[in-house]
Amino acid sequence: MKEGRMKAVKVSAVTEMSKQETEIQIQRLIKWNWVEASIWTDNMLTALENGVKGGKWFSLIDKVYRKGTLEAAWLKVRSNKGASGIDKISIQKFECKQGQYLEELRRELQEGTYKPSAVRRVYIPKGQGKMRPLGIPTVKDRIAQQAVKAVIEPIFENEFLNMSYGFRPRRGAQEALQVVSELIEQGYTWVVDADLQSYFDSIPHDRLMTKVGERISDGRLLELITMWLKQAVMDECKSWSPTQGTPQGGVISPLLANIYLHDLDVKITSAGYKMVRYADDFVILTRTENEAKEALRLVQEWVSENGLSLNSEKTHLGNCMEEGQGFDFLGYRFESGKKWIRRKSIQKFRDRIREETSRVCGKAISAVIEALNPILRGWSRYFIYVTKYTLDTFDSFVRRRLRAIIAKQQKRRHFGAGELNRIIPNNYFAKLGLFNMGAYQARYMASQSR
Repeated sequence: MKEGRMKAVKVSAVTEMSKQETEIQIQRLIKWNWVEASIWTDNMLTALENGVKGGKWFSLIDKVYRKGTLEAAWLKVRSNKGASGIDKISIQKFECKQGQYLEELRRELQEGTYKPSAVRRVYIPKGQGKMRPLGIPTVKDRIAQQAVKAVIEPIFENEFLNMSYGFRPRRGAQEALQVVSELIEQGYTWVVDADLQSYFDSIPHDRLMTKVGERISDGRLLELITMWLKQAVMDECKSWSPTQGTPQGGVISPLLANIYLHDLDVKITSAGYKMVRYADDFVILTRTENEAKEALRLVQEWVSENGLSLNSEKTHLGNCMEEGQGFDFLGYRFESGKKWIRRKSIQKFRDRIREETSRVCGKAISAVIEALNPILRGWSRYFIYVTKYTLDTFDSFVRRRLRAIIAKQQKRRHFGAGELNRIIPNNYFAKLGLFNMGAYQARYMASQSR
């Protein structure tokens, strides 16, 4: 009888252990379901969570040039689309010979003969007449960067803190905005709104590689990253090699930027302050003015020690519950207990709508509406939380632009907006399927109040 009980206890213990192991396995699958499974096997994930000897990872380059890794990287690059680099090989052209191109890349990476091409420099509107420089690597180089990113990203993600949201798996701006709103509601109303001066263009290469080298000890892989940092830039007839910064437009650039700022996350969080960061855009929320001043001092100290600088004109400290002391974050304006769309974002929206609604576009009004709807849906979903203004104002602007197109096409004479509104009422556009932002927001608010 006693022996039977002993066996039952042993079976029960084994069963309980099996349940725990199964639960751990499930939790791991949920946590790491975004990684490339062909690279990050169960054994590697176990090593990642338990820690490797010396905290450094060796012999990773073979996982980069593995055929399956490059094929997965190509699929990711293809889905992201994008323009061609200086070799003028587009996504479509690459796809026609993908087997040949991928094999060439695999062989170059394996033999150590891979050399990245120069980055094609383009400029995109930044607002207020300014232009933002952007580098476009070749499709081949984007695939190589994506392969390296797939191999090393989990190593750093395992250490990144929860308060950073930009360019990270399963995280985004909406989550960051929600956390900021919750902190303000909890009384963290003193805010340090910091702006790093030309962050992506000023990261010191040597210090960045030192940070990467704290976890990666594969010399060939580190050499690849160094080559991309020093990748030549072609701007029309001019060419140069950067001495600092990460290549904006490069696949691996956002990860490198997060790696460099991780120590700042640790410094501020360890001091007990609430910080929310999205790439190089971050705010620190405190309960008192003195705490905010001390947090700003810590930021200034870290920035100075790490070869960066703050933009004094855009960095400020204030109580966001007071009128005139609010702050902008990820397109929203937080002030006096309300949230609304910042002016720059409104201007970008209007400019984007104007691009699609030129009075001489020559398109049928149904085709114009079809092009507008994805923009309006995306805008509505992102700015669904505004409290000071509703989105009805933007619906009016869109319909006004559409009425001007119709009037031009029909050579209709009219006497002001009121006359056009009567001739072409709102329900005319509703029947054509124009997305209504105000109605979308109203439905959302109603669902939240139930």
